[in-house]
Amino acid sequence: MTLKEAVSARQEELLRSLQESIRIPSAEGPAEEGAPYGREVRRCLDHALATAEALGLTCGRMDQQVGWCEYGDGEEMVAVVGHLDVVPAGEGWTFDPFGGEIRDGKVFGRGAMDDKGPTVAAMYALAALRDTGLPLRRRIRLLLGTNEETGSQDMKYYRAHGGELPVLGFTPDGEYPVINGEKGIINATFRKTYCQTGPVRLTRLTGGSAPNVTPASAAAEIACPPETAAEIAARSAEKVRCTATDTGVLVEALGVSAHGSTPELGENAIGRLMAFLKGVPLSGGAAEAVAFLADRLGMETDGASLGIALEDDVSGKLTLNWGTAEADEGALSLCINYRYPVTKRFEDCAPQLEAAFREAGFTLEKQVHKPSLYVPEDSELVQTLLAVYARETGLPARPLSIGGGTYAKALPNVVAFGPIFPGDEVREHKPDEFIEVEKLMKNAQIIAEAMYQLAK
Repeated sequence: MTLKEAVSARQEELLRSLQESIRIPSAEGPAEEGAPYGREVRRCLDHALATAEALGLTCGRMDQQVGWCEYGDGEEMVAVVGHLDVVPAGEGWTFDPFGGEIRDGKVFGRGAMDDKGPTVAAMYALAALRDTGLPLRRRIRLLLGTNEETGSQDMKYYRAHGGELPVLGFTPDGEYPVINGEKGIINATFRKTYCQTGPVRLTRLTGGSAPNVTPASAAAEIACPPETAAEIAARSAEKVRCTATDTGVLVEALGVSAHGSTPELGENAIGRLMAFLKGVPLSGGAAEAVAFLADRLGMETDGASLGIALEDDVSGKLTLNWGTAEADEGALSLCINYRYPVTKRFEDCAPQLEAAFREAGFTLEKQVHKPSLYVPEDSELVQTLLAVYARETGLPARPLSIGGGTYAKALPNVVAFGPIFPGDEVREHKPDEFIEVEKLMKNAQIIAEAMYQLAK
């Protein structure tokens, strides 16, 4: 039996396991005993390991942070690194985001593409490789991550507590042919406290579901006299709706969701809301905060008004995504996700951004930084994966640089390899996320061959 035949023979099992995984809503939740990223993430990890054990793979886990399954006896280890956590479902779905429905040759659900589909495919690819009995000199380990979407703290824990590191590896959480460059990623959370003394007050504001998702909706509640509410409601703005309330007016803004690495493909609802609120007669620090955010952040996606519009020839422009915002009568907080080019540094952008917010009265409350990654094209790892892709698809194979961040930054000797093929629409982090059954199986075959070539 060939490796391709072994993979194809497990298609029905693979699809069933993926559907079961999608049905577990494994977005990060409150930490609990034995569930550092919430009970649903823990439940998804338990399911994955039970599936791997049923496949006859050797399994292990480290303090509910990371699980793994593996095959082979070699001292050196090749890693495939996937993740089971997902971003929140968000709005705009026509399918159940946690239903795992298969229709018209597609599997729908949050995580179908990012990253449960490729991770489950890798698990069955590993079992298929075992089924063939092909000789290997290196052991292959599929690492099952649980915190990729909100900081990769799981892999930091794995490394800090003696987790085995790969000599070569890849994460099926990017694009084909191979991603050998990833922009640096910074999540920065700012907060400003203020007083409001006038008759028009911002009482509540919400927008966004995660820093790395362009928000599709945002809303603000304004307390004000009836005549002011009428004046606000009479204003017109694209994709902004005003509704009278018992205490004033509700302002709702719509946008278009997109992945935080490509915010230019979306429309930021929070930025749109701020532009509208700038024309509302707020007072004191609330008015100052709104004006600053509307003018210096707004719906921009390159950081130009904040003085951080960096660019290089390898990976292109800096991208900036205003992911979340929340406010009440006394404070406003927000989180920005921005990504700087692979040849630039943290020092080229972060201090400038912080200074601009500090001058506007904001305090930097939290900052998470993942440095940029670049693996030379002529390395053994990149060349092997390029060759596998070219052979399996018959398509040209040149490496890419991206704005998205993957587990390749979390472990040494790892790059991103698949699952998105050239020309595919971006569907991760968006409503009605899906993966085609045909491409899911093609990924399983490519992953199996890549495992073999790296481990033989």
